[in-house]
This record gives sequence, structure tokens and C-alpha cells, in this order.
Amino acid sequence: MKIKYFSIFISLLIATTGCKKNFGPKIYGSLTPTNFPQTVSDYESYMLDVYKPFQAKWGYPNPTGFQFVFNGYEYCDIQLNDATSDHIAHFPEWGAFFDFFSAANFNFLITQGRSSHFEKVRFVTFITKVISDLENSNINNAIKNEFIGEAKMARGWLMYHLLTMYGPVPVITDPSKIGTAAESQMLRPSEADFAKQIAQDLQDAANDLPRDQTEYGRFNKGGALVVLMRLYLYEKDYVDAEKVGRQILTMGYSLVPNYMSLFTEKTERNNETILAVSVDPNADGNDPHGNMNAWSYYCYPADFQGHVQKGGWASPNGAFTATWAFYKSFDPNDTRRQMLIPSYINMSGQVRDSSNMRGPVIMKYPDDDVNTAFQGNDIILARYADVLLMLAEAINQNSGPTSEAIGFVNQVRERAGISDLGASDIASKESFDDAILREEGWELFFEGQRRIELIRHGKWQSALQAAGKTPGPSLFPVPQYALDESKGQLTQTPGY
Repeated sequence: MKIKYFSIFISLLIATTGCKKNFGPKIYGSLTPTNFPQTVSDYESYMLDVYKPFQAKWGYPNPTGFQFVFNGYEYCDIQLNDATSDHIAHFPEWGAFFDFFSAANFNFLITQGRSSHFEKVRFVTFITKVISDLENSNINNAIKNEFIGEAKMARGWLMYHLLTMYGPVPVITDPSKIGTAAESQMLRPSEADFAKQIAQDLQDAANDLPRDQTEYGRFNKGGALVVLMRLYLYEKDYVDAEKVGRQILTMGYSLVPNYMSLFTEKTERNNETILAVSVDPNADGNDPHGNMNAWSYYCYPADFQGHVQKGGWASPNGAFTATWAFYKSFDPNDTRRQMLIPSYINMSGQVRDSSNMRGPVIMKYPDDDVNTAFQGNDIILARYADVLLMLAEAINQNSGPTSEAIGFVNQVRERAGISDLGASDIASKESFDDAILREEGWELFFEGQRRIELIRHGKWQSALQAAGKTPGPSLFPVPQYALDESKGQLTQTPGY
């Protein structure tokens, strides 16, 4: 049976004496620090609550209201980073945020309420309290350090998400400031300081976590290092990004021979996947159940006959549909393109193809093994192919298109069944960087990375314009409620 660790919700009261707005941790239940946690099991249950934003569910309730999750289905990584990009077609049928995100129009987020991801600045405070309580506990040091490693990865990864959405935001990472006037301080820190804190948390986590967790799906060393590498590339610290990439190379990961096998339930645990959300095929997206995989319902048109599943939720096209331009950008021999379906016979016997489809159907997580309401495919968060491409990216920025860096990209291409990079692709640092970005798109599409890849390669505006979208700023605006509560301290994201 698959582990359901991300679904745990622990009752806990975090006493606060400071401001009830801004950063203050909120009441999570009725137990008090005087009677919980005490045992190793108590502390483990307490710590596991830090996984909440990283679930694959509809969301989770908290004292400030419903919160969306990064690996869920709405306001998630796929919607924030892929639907907004040049690879996913505009989807106006459902209106509201589906329309706006897919058009790369983020202005509507100014009026979003407390379901906004910006509200997760509070969750950073909560994790800071968890880390402090673990550090002050009397449990076994080895176990304590591993729990702290999981909590620090959660805080570092959460802050990385916030950075790539809003830029640096005010958070509390010093437990001595909880319950003090510091909770009402809403000035943005410098990006350098914010990134430094993220890097420290992720490096600490990597130092404390094992390569392989006993319980599959919990944070591990490789996952912490992958997020750290993404941070360094985002901050254009290519020297440290290369160092981290080379460290991951020594950890024994490798590419699996069959790309498509990465995303099917029978072969989802393999030596390429570094970290994944462990999905329970019996889950329904609600607490207290585990994580679910509902992607086929969002990707399949209502008249699409999948391997097992009959139809998705949107009509006449899927809510998440690839563009024809992206499909045509693949080499025809590229096996990765097989996960984009350019034509099919619908359930009424009619042909659907480029003449009457907005774009090919995305079948990144095929419904091969569906016998429950939702699929059982684990959702990949980090894998070795991404490391190879990021390492090539870092080496190129440091040293140009070296044979080693070119070889990393060619490893990924060879697995996909296509030829090595051509001479024009490696003629200069600039051309090789463009080739790496294209490869990242083909290899990692629909894995929640594209907007960030475009930002770090400096291609946000040009790529979106080429796709027929009208891009504004690449980051998101801070909701007005947060600006109002800050009483003028918090500044809006540039461009809004």
C-alpha cells in the first residue's frame, strides 16, 4: 500500500501573543505544548504537518481559510508554471482563473483573498516553530536531525515557491521573533538575503536527510539538492549550481531506458525519479485521505476514450492542452512526443485532429491502471534527467559549451531516440543555452517548471509572444488585502 504521509493533519495549538495578522502562526487545534508533543511518535506526527503545501489534493483548510497546494490541480505548479507558458493553449471555457492563467494574465490575483499562495508566509512561521520545537526536544539526536531536515526542506522549498511567484517576501525564520512585534513587520527583505536563507535550509536538509527514505514519498537528500540547484540557477549563481549538480552525479541515479515508464504506476519507482508525491489510488482529494492523481480528468476532453477512462471534465478540449506549435517542435522520432495525442476517434465515432482540436491531448500520466475514481500514478517532483540538463546549463554559463555539458544533453536526447545536438546548437554559449531550454521543454513538459525555466533563460517575453500570448510581468502581484494589512510597508510586485 502506498504511504499517505502528506495527508496527515495534526491537532496543535501554537500559542501566540503578538499580532493576529501578518506572520503570526495560527491555532491548529486543541492540544497544548504542555502535553504534546512528547514522544518520538508525537514529534514525527507534529513534523509531518509541514508537508501540507506539498500534497496532491484539492487543498487543505487552515485557520485563515482554504489553501491551495503546489502539487494539486488548481493554483498548482502545473497551472502556475506550465499553463501560463508557451507550451499550453489558452483555455477560456471555464473562465476565471483557468482563463487568466492560461492567457498569462496575472492581474486578477490582486483581488484574490486568503486562499492566495501569498498567505503561506504564515506557514513559514509555523515551520519555524516546528523546527525550534524539534531542536529543543529530548528525542534521539539522529531521529531529531532527520525530522529537522524534513522541516527545513519544507521551509526552504516553500520559500523558493514564494520567491519564484512574488520575489522576496517578508517571513519569519527566527523563532525568537514569533509572538513579538516582528510579526507585524512587512518590509520585503533583499533577494540576496532571502535566497541565502533558502539555500541554508536546503543545504542543511541535504546534510541531514538520507538518499532513500524508509517511507517512500518523504523528503530526501536528492530532493533537497535538486531544489537547491534550481534556486542557484534562478539566482544566476552558476558556480554553486554546478557544484550541487556534480554532487548529485555521485549519488547513483541514472536515466531509465523508457521515458514513458517514468509516469506509469507499474514502473513509477525507479532509479531516475529522485522525489515524487506518493499517490493513493483510493484517494479522493479530501482529508484525511491520501494524495490523488486527477490529471487525466483535466487533460482529456470529455469525448476522449483513454486506455481505461472515458472522458475528462472539459469540452470540447481538455482544460490543459498542448499547443500545436509545441507538438510540431519535436523531432518526429522523439519518443517523448508520444505523450501528446494529435488525433483520436471520439466516443461518437468522429475524428478529432488538428482541424477541430485546440491542440494535442496531454497524456503525461496515462490511465493504464485506473480501477478507482482517480489514478494511482505518483506525481514526479524531481528526477535525474532534469539534473543533467540543469548541470549542462550551469556548466555552459561558467565555461561555455564544453564536451561534458554537451554530453549531458545528448544523454537525454539519446534516451528519447533522437540524434545528438547539431553543430549550430553548440556553436556558442548563447546557442547552446537556447538548445538546453528547448530540451528542457521537451523533456520536462507538464512537470511544473516551464515559467521558471523561461525566466532564468531570459525568454519569458519572447517565448510567450511567439505563442500568441500577451505576457505581462513574469511574477505574480501581491493581493491587495496583504498590502492593506501592511499599512504601506509591503510593496507591490514590480509591474503592477
